Amino acid sequence: MSTKSQIPFNGTPEQEKKLYEVTAKYKNMPGALMPVLQEAQDIYSYLPIEVQTIISEELNIPLAEVFGVVTFYAQFSLTPKGRNVISVCQGTACYVKGAQAILDAVEKQLGITVGETTPDGEFSIQDTRCLGCCGLAPVMLINESVYGKIAPNDIKGILASHRQN
Repeated sequence: MSTKSQIPFNGTPEQEKKLYEVTAKYKNMPGALMPVLQEAQDIYSYLPIEVQTIISEELNIPLAEVFGVVTFYAQFSLTPKGRNVISVCQGTACYVKGAQAILDAVEKQLGITVGETTPDGEFSIQDTRCLGCCGLAPVMLINESVYGKIAPNDIKGILASHRQN
């Protein structure tokens, strides 16, 4: 997982207000950190250091502890997700049918690797195991769209169909 976002933090005043409401709701409760982090990620879609700092200060928990929890649990992300989240199945059936070549083609086309987001915020690639579409192997998912029996030379066109103009 990449710990440095290529996209600068751009939180809104509305998001910050919601975050302060969340921290106030849990402020004096034992075990508040996990639910606050979960709700903060719902607000921002990721947990940049700016958000972690507010949580640390408002809950009176050391920033190192907040960061430790964020980086320990896979449910939390330090990088923003793109408008299009790409998952290339790496399950056994897909892997045997060439999923690594599909993933390599996606990374090459976008200039990013798994766990990263393109600088324009358009695409993210996430690590994925079995998507349950073994009969369509190799399979790629972009948001809700499933692409099966694809080849590396299909990637450019598929990505273009999801690009916002």
